[in-house]
Amino acid sequence: MRFSKDKLQEIVTALNSIIETVYEFEDKYESQLNSVHPNYTQSARNLVHYLALRSFNINVLQQKLEDIGLPVTLESQDNILFILLNLRSIIYSLLDYQLVDEVDIIDNQWVKKLQEQNSKALFGSINEKRKTAILVTQPIEAATDENFVKALLKQGMDCGRINCAHDDEITWLQIIENIRNNDKECKIMMDLGGPKIRTGKMKPGPKVIHIKPKKNTLGQVTEPASIWLAPYGVKPPKDKEVDVVIPVNKKWLRKTKKGSYIIFRDSRNKKCTIIIESKEDKGRWASCRDSAFVTSDTVLNVFLEKKSKREIHTLQELLPLEEVIFLFEGDRLRLDKKPVPGEPAVYDDDGNLVKMAHISCTLPEIFDHIQSDEPIYFNDGKIEGMVTETYPDHLIIEITGAKKKGGKLKADKGINLPNSSLGLRGLTEKDKEDLKFVVQHADVVNFSFVNCKEDVEELLKELEKLKAELGIVLKIETKEAYRNLPSILLKAMANFPIGVMIARGDLAIETGWKNFAIIQEEILQMCNAAHVPNIWATQVLENLAKKGIPTRAEITDVAMAQRADCVMLNKGPYILKAVRMLDRVLRKMQLIQKGKLTIFPKLEFSENL
Repeated sequence: MRFSKDKLQEIVTALNSIIETVYEFEDKYESQLNSVHPNYTQSARNLVHYLALRSFNINVLQQKLEDIGLPVTLESQDNILFILLNLRSIIYSLLDYQLVDEVDIIDNQWVKKLQEQNSKALFGSINEKRKTAILVTQPIEAATDENFVKALLKQGMDCGRINCAHDDEITWLQIIENIRNNDKECKIMMDLGGPKIRTGKMKPGPKVIHIKPKKNTLGQVTEPASIWLAPYGVKPPKDKEVDVVIPVNKKWLRKTKKGSYIIFRDSRNKKCTIIIESKEDKGRWASCRDSAFVTSDTVLNVFLEKKSKREIHTLQELLPLEEVIFLFEGDRLRLDKKPVPGEPAVYDDDGNLVKMAHISCTLPEIFDHIQSDEPIYFNDGKIEGMVTETYPDHLIIEITGAKKKGGKLKADKGINLPNSSLGLRGLTEKDKEDLKFVVQHADVVNFSFVNCKEDVEELLKELEKLKAELGIVLKIETKEAYRNLPSILLKAMANFPIGVMIARGDLAIETGWKNFAIIQEEILQMCNAAHVPNIWATQVLENLAKKGIPTRAEITDVAMAQRADCVMLNKGPYILKAVRMLDRVLRKMQLIQKGKLTIFPKLEFSENL
């Protein structure tokens, strides 16, 4: 095959320019390279080489290589200088140039060992049939039910995640002990809460229970509501589904049996019937085909058997429902600086607004940094708004996007202000307290809302004070963190091991939906260049974990996630099913995909079409 000498010369000129810049970048970042952990010496150098490479428009060089039909790619980030020097040697030989004595550099086999070493140090020894680790957020059930934890491990969980933003040290310790009792090698990762902005508390709602049987599109009942009748504290069995739990007095409940029934009028004076179906321990399973609203004042006419004399009873005191604010496009919302309990909007009989809906914010210090005409998002971006007015003690927000039937806003939901410079930095006081527990009981600390290398430096100093050696996962969830990722990685490399979590929930809102896909790819590439394991997180198989059935888009997302070193699942009623599905999909995908590299096994139907 003949190659155009002019085109080959253009490629050599471009390569020499890139290689020269690579060495310049090494000199430029020498102090940072000298401060990394010995295990990251080569990895940090390769990250700097990658930054040098990306200072050029590589597409131009790539196109020149394709034009002359050279099967050489610059897509791999694992060993930049090795690829560049070998490519230059090939072009030199085609031009009959004298080959240059290249410097000693690590080959791809050595890079592979580095990557495996770094991944194993962070995630431990994962399932031998799978190359991608599975990280599972632990629900409260993991603290009280050791068999549940055992089942998680059996289905494929490699690492357990505990979020310090929820529950307490007693619960965390119970979860850890249940995991350790069943698998001492399973890595424990704990998230520091960080300066997460959330909605404050709501005023207690009404004390009511809504019984809702399943209906078809014609409003006909297709399945009665499943009801658990029991005294306070007696919960339904965990392996059975229940629609409603109604607390009642144990004295009269003991006298009921299969076939007993209860007639009552609900809060709308609608006559309804509950039928006792079976007995289980101290509770009773019952069904109701009526849609009903039950309050503490509801009178129960209990018939122990057909045509028997009725007994009149009441419910035990009901707990108030969590109040909800429904927001529609065009609505206005007041965000309070002080911890004033939130309330929905109040309207008069003619539908005129009497009192605006309002809710508080958990970080009042941000109010000094927010300006008018800045976007604001609530509840993982499900509700969009614009700050229209700013006052010392509150903001007025116009809702610009929500579901057609209204966006639900409750207490403890995330708030994002992607265009506001909020001045949030480093570890909170709660983080520092939680860190004392983490270093004693966990293998890895997940650093939430890290934004710059100074944040990492603060964490490293805290770990030094505590004389702790444990892994660090950097959660990238803001626009600032993404922009500062190279310096964040180089600073974090003073510790071993480290990893990166692509926290796709907050990151997508902070960077904008249209930008998120490319930003996710850029983070993956930078992690590959630094030989730093990465975690694909947020809403993975969420529909399956919460509702029991995956969407097609979720399966595609999991297939893409196989390029990461670890995939994280969040909790849900069907989490065991989700872990099993994730394990199976990841095993299948690794047969045809290895990172970004496509593998070509023999097609089963290649010979007989």
